[in-house]
Amino acid sequence: MKKILTVIALTAGLLAACAVGPNYKRPAFAATPAYKESSDWKPTEPADALATGPWWLLFKDPELDALEAKIDVSNQNVKAAVAAVDQARALVSQARAAYYPSIDLSAGRARGRDLGSPTLNTNTVGASLAWTLDIWGQTRRTVESDVASAEANVAALAFTRLTAQADLATDYFQLRAQDQLQRLLDETVTIQQKSLKITENQYKFGVAARADVVSATAQLLSTQAQQINAGVQRGVLEHAIAVLIGEQPADFSVAKTPMRSDVPTVPPGLPSSLLERRPDVAEAERKIAAANAQIGVAVAGFFPTLTLSGSDEYTGIAGSLSRLIRLPNQIWSVGPTLAGNLFNGGANRAQVLQARAAYDATVANYRQTVLSGLQQVEDDIVTLRILERQAVVEDAAVKASKESEVLTLNQYKAGTVPYSSVITAQTTTLTSEQSQLTVLSDRLQASVGLIQALGGGWTTAQLR
Repeated sequence: MKKILTVIALTAGLLAACAVGPNYKRPAFAATPAYKESSDWKPTEPADALATGPWWLLFKDPELDALEAKIDVSNQNVKAAVAAVDQARALVSQARAAYYPSIDLSAGRARGRDLGSPTLNTNTVGASLAWTLDIWGQTRRTVESDVASAEANVAALAFTRLTAQADLATDYFQLRAQDQLQRLLDETVTIQQKSLKITENQYKFGVAARADVVSATAQLLSTQAQQINAGVQRGVLEHAIAVLIGEQPADFSVAKTPMRSDVPTVPPGLPSSLLERRPDVAEAERKIAAANAQIGVAVAGFFPTLTLSGSDEYTGIAGSLSRLIRLPNQIWSVGPTLAGNLFNGGANRAQVLQARAAYDATVANYRQTVLSGLQQVEDDIVTLRILERQAVVEDAAVKASKESEVLTLNQYKAGTVPYSSVITAQTTTLTSEQSQLTVLSDRLQASVGLIQALGGGWTTAQLR
């Protein structure tokens, strides 16, 4: 018997050297040698800026740093992604358990009698073993698929974390833009109140028409309405930040501080490197590996399974354990079982076709994810490049409009121009300053967007 088991085990070991189904090869993707929009654009940070620590440190904003630190601790989407990783890793352990034999122990007592016999207590104790040998690699392919799925969940966690971090930074800079807008409107209201006072004095001395006073009042009220409305968007952004860091909006607030005027930017690198730096691309690629292994699992269904089993049981009349475990009470069996399906209506073939179709779908999803990632990088580069040029023009426009406003107001005081010219100049100044602020806010958001598009310093080395 021992020789038979040895031969079976050796045979199974030799057969187990190969697993049915295709071995995984990463689908090719021929990325362009450079980004189209980066040819005449120069970033402000060094090439290794994203590898020196958390990416938001580039903005040198202590309050943003403190908020970002709460993402890993309190963001509920990140917590859910962490739980998904734990679940996927548990499935890997569960799949690997199939490599080993299953051993069961049993013990029992029964009371009964046969016809004409006295009532007796019967004791039973035994053990059984079953070991399905992984001859065709079905277990190995299952483990391979589950490991790839677990790595996909790790990448999904990184993508969820990066998305939350980028959303927080974007909302934070938009909130700071609202703070800056509020200050701008406050200053404009103060200026327009002074202009109204001048107009009223001019009217009292008969050198200005009543229409000038009415026009100045209407302009002031219009700006005050914008001043009040600015608080709406700030409140919405503050609530969004609270939820991102896992706090109730009612318990959270952000103090008003001046907005930064500089915009840090990072180099995009090569398009081919994006395949290793974006967690969503890595997640899509790992899903391909998992689907590829499932083809092998399905193919293994065509082949028979070999199971080694054995049992050893002792049954006897109630008494001590030492009297029960005796040779006359023993019933044992050991041997291999070969089982295979002869006909199932084409179910195995359909499972293989399904697995191959699922694989094809993951390949298409992977390539689409890469294309979307490349698009996002190109979009953010062109946004940053063009907005940098626009910012120069906006700065000059603000400077010119402020000078024009001062000159026009002096001319009105001298009685050489109507008050409508003052209104036009002040409106032009406010519009220019709002455009300048919008461009700065858009540049900061695009900077965050580019960092997110480049993976935020994440690499596929962090999958394991």
